[in-house]
Amino acid sequence: MKELKAAFEQFLEAHPYHANPTGLYEPINYILNLKGKRFRPVLLLAGYRAFQPNVEDAMPAAMAIEVFHNFTLLHDDIMDEAPLRRGAPTVHEKYDTNTAILSGDAMMISAYQWLGQYVGHPAFAEILATFSQTAMDVCRGQQMDMDFEQSWNVPVDAYLEMIKLKTAVLLGTALKIGALLGGAESSDADYFYEFGILIGLAFQIQDDILDSFGNPELVGKQVGGDILQNKKTFLLLKTLAQTPDKQSLIAYMEGNVTGPEKVEKIKNQMIDSGALDAADLLRDDYYEQSLGVLERMGISEADKVFFSELALGMARRAF
Repeated sequence: MKELKAAFEQFLEAHPYHANPTGLYEPINYILNLKGKRFRPVLLLAGYRAFQPNVEDAMPAAMAIEVFHNFTLLHDDIMDEAPLRRGAPTVHEKYDTNTAILSGDAMMISAYQWLGQYVGHPAFAEILATFSQTAMDVCRGQQMDMDFEQSWNVPVDAYLEMIKLKTAVLLGTALKIGALLGGAESSDADYFYEFGILIGLAFQIQDDILDSFGNPELVGKQVGGDILQNKKTFLLLKTLAQTPDKQSLIAYMEGNVTGPEKVEKIKNQMIDSGALDAADLLRDDYYEQSLGVLERMGISEADKVFFSELALGMARRAF
């Protein structure tokens, strides 16, 4: 993973956005250079490498995935009124909201331009259709997330569908596109998509857990942010579903108590209700399911070991 990430970072640095007007492209370079985890482009390269050794040929597709992902972050940050992204000012704070909207739009178009470099590839039609469906799915997931902000009656299943659309599908798509570019059979490419969905769900459930119960020194932020924002996470929804006096808990969440007192009370509720245990079990179930999918793939045993370790790292990460 480190080798693939380093290779992608080198490609990214060699292909900055230099064009006029600079006011459109400078914010794109800014967000891309904020040094994210690069999970999505690395997954695409890993999917490609399972079938072809030279990952350089897959770099434009990896760029498409990363540029698209960061486009979603620009617009999400506007909708969330977020001041920081990866420890730095968000694009709309550093520049302005109109710039962030327009630069985000340009990034979406640019993602398709990067993919367009494969127009002669035998699987191009399937790659384009997969990417386009995923782009729509991410928008659907974001709308669901916004809808949930206005309601306390969010079924756990609806939350799981939302994180699948908002987070997991892009991981699955990255792997699938990489595999298709590498010459994989459609069945193996579909297995990679399913594998990516499962590890993406495990990743997001672990993210919920870390936000409330992680080590702040490793996570890099104060724990309990989701609780303070009344964010509808799996942990909170499961707690509400398994707490006898749901309305009293909602009243407390909406009340005047804030800070560490609120965080500790809700964390204790999550433990006592069994929600934390349920989250641990669900995350591990997604991880185990991903291993089952992996076994059905027509890839080498060495690659199966690589992807099983990747799945474990995403499901059990500490930060």
